[in-house]
Amino acid sequence: MKRVLMILLILTTGGIKLSAQTKGKKAPAAKPKVVTGAVMANGKKIYGQYCLACHMADGAGVPNMNPPLTKTSYVLGDKMRLINVILNGLSTGEEIDGETYTNIMPPHNFLKDQEIADVLSFVRNSFGNKAGGISVAEVKAIRAKNTKK
Repeated sequence: MKRVLMILLILTTGGIKLSAQTKGKKAPAAKPKVVTGAVMANGKKIYGQYCLACHMADGAGVPNMNPPLTKTSYVLGDKMRLINVILNGLSTGEEIDGETYTNIMPPHNFLKDQEIADVLSFVRNSFGNKAGGISVAEVKAIRAKNTKK
């Protein structure tokens, strides 16, 4: 009986120490969405059809006209902002990372959610970029918010 009580005491004390050790610590951040080969292939195809003419084959864009897609805050930063660029376009005089671009980017809201997720995942993982992918669910959520406005 003494052994059982001793084991319970050890387990209880250990549990208290464990919870005290983890108290105040943040939960680990969600892992970025892994981009599959199929997503990259489809994204590259869509990029070639709708993006390449302005942003170039290497993603470098055209100085003062079309922004680069290489390591910019728009590409590597907030996914919501990036999705909104595809859905709503960008107006002339847009400043990105200290540079101003004069060409208007028309909305590409005719693309399906899967196509937007694929092309943005491709861009976020091409041209020297290394970022998590964008899911169809994220695109759907932003599109839904835009239609409620």
